[in-house]
Amino acid sequence: MTFDLHRWLGCVAGLSMLSSVAGQAQTPPEGLGKAMAQAGTAKVAIAATPPYAYLSPSGAAQGYLIEVSTEVLKALGVPKLQAIMTTWDAMIPGLQARQYDFLPGGMNITAARCQVVAFTVPVTAQQDALYVKPGNPKKLTGYASVAQSPGVQAAVLAGSSQEAFALKRGVPQGQLIRVPDIQAGIAAVTGGRADTFIVGQFSVAEPGKKGVEPIVDTTSAPVGIALAFRKEDVATRDAFDVQINALKANGTLKKLYADKYGFNNWELLAKVNTASDIVPECK
Repeated sequence: MTFDLHRWLGCVAGLSMLSSVAGQAQTPPEGLGKAMAQAGTAKVAIAATPPYAYLSPSGAAQGYLIEVSTEVLKALGVPKLQAIMTTWDAMIPGLQARQYDFLPGGMNITAARCQVVAFTVPVTAQQDALYVKPGNPKKLTGYASVAQSPGVQAAVLAGSSQEAFALKRGVPQGQLIRVPDIQAGIAAVTGGRADTFIVGQFSVAEPGKKGVEPIVDTTSAPVGIALAFRKEDVATRDAFDVQINALKANGTLKKLYADKYGFNNWELLAKVNTASDIVPECK
């Protein structure tokens, strides 16, 4: 994907008109929206990806994406969110099988995924990072350095966009170690099974305390995370978009993204209006 700077720098037109929408009840759309409102809960799938989405010791869903989803659901008359833990490669099949209502678990927007799901407005923007042992003993700088170093082993989340991008950038299959979640990726590095764990630059909370440090691949195209819906539930996706844009306009999203969770690139996210700003093929 080619990054078009002008698309990122486009103004966020019309968002101020939405500021009164957030926090107010909105009639849920027919279909999924109405079904969730009648049930009083939304059933979603997540993976263990703090700070985005994870389960607390008590079993409650927590994280940035959970808080964003909860804000939107309340405005649509859905008071509760029930999260089920799964793996990345099982999320979309489970969604299509109607095991879940939507996916807020930290899924990157990609052209391939846009063929089968409908993404909301992006709620994060970031680049990929290589998490390595302190001091970066292999002197890795990004995907290209992994591809050019036959002895380097890179852990990636199974079914993730990083796995697909690594292959696209020429990293051989034999150099990739598929892991089920963030914790397993970090453990692969600290335990010596992998030289790096490739994931989004904000995907590992407090990396120093976990024994790794991030090396941001500055040549990687910006990626975004959004909530994913079935194609037939596009009306509910559109209702989510209205609420997310309203949260952006009234400052609530910034308070969560930058102030509470410490993501330090709000200016980039503020200028992303649609999934197609991340991946032009996505509508």
